[in-house]
Amino acid sequence: MNNLDSSQHSPDHEEVLSGTVIGLDIGGTKTRGVRFENGMPVRDASAGSSNVQNVTREQAAANLAELFGSIGGGIVEEVYAGAGGIDTDEDAQALADLIAPHAPGARITVVHDSRLLLAAGGASTGVAVIAGTGSAAWGRNDAGDEARAGGWGYLLGDEGSGYWLGREAVRHSLRRMNQGLEPDQLSRALLESCGVEEPGKLIALFHSPDTGRRFWAQQARLVVEAADAGDGVSLALVQQAGADLADLAEQAIRQLGLDGPVILGSGLGMNVPKLQDAFKARLADAGIVDVRILQQDPVFGVPRLVAEQRG
Repeated sequence: MNNLDSSQHSPDHEEVLSGTVIGLDIGGTKTRGVRFENGMPVRDASAGSSNVQNVTREQAAANLAELFGSIGGGIVEEVYAGAGGIDTDEDAQALADLIAPHAPGARITVVHDSRLLLAAGGASTGVAVIAGTGSAAWGRNDAGDEARAGGWGYLLGDEGSGYWLGREAVRHSLRRMNQGLEPDQLSRALLESCGVEEPGKLIALFHSPDTGRRFWAQQARLVVEAADAGDGVSLALVQQAGADLADLAEQAIRQLGLDGPVILGSGLGMNVPKLQDAFKARLADAGIVDVRILQQDPVFGVPRLVAEQRG
């Protein structure tokens, strides 16, 4: 757990946000929690994922218990959580039920995690794009209309995500094998990371219950590293990821009748310059130039969202 210098993350709405609020950013790999007191972050901790799409309900409950053991305690007025895969009221309620025992009497709000990203970017309207383990775009305009694109999960979509990059690295390696070619730079890195001797063994590993969405999303770093080292195949994959993410953003922004801003965030979005460049270039081709890279983690958008919710 970290105690925070509250001057580092001063929310826009600190003058109206009173009491204790816990913000949660629940991703496919971890859950980030920050305790805000009168709008200022005072405790910060992480635990494993508490998203039941990625872990069992029992594991999610255990990870939440660990997290609240670090940042909970005392009177908590509100818990505001953003999580992937929150597509229905039932999804939101199921997660709220897991959170409730750790914050008795608190108002609990559960939303899709892209809402946190937009707020953390200092915007009330616009489109937020998640590029992490999964991918999605969500936005809102001045009329309160909302639009989403993607966010269907790894079996149906997640274009441009960490999982997508990891899977495409596997597919590339298998295609080379079928063509009778020796493993190239990306394939060799993937084989070493996975602990297998030849590409054919990637098939069984990919379908094994011992690996899953998070494991393959973690292999995205190999693609990024190879692209940075000059590997053309890897660079093309990173650029395609950026273009696919931009397409999600454009779908949402056109539905809302906006011209920006578009805010790109999460692990890949915030940390891979080549992906960012491709993302911006694709949107520029579509006439969308107000594009921003998130500069702070999405959980720090919670004070703004709570203040807006309170009116």
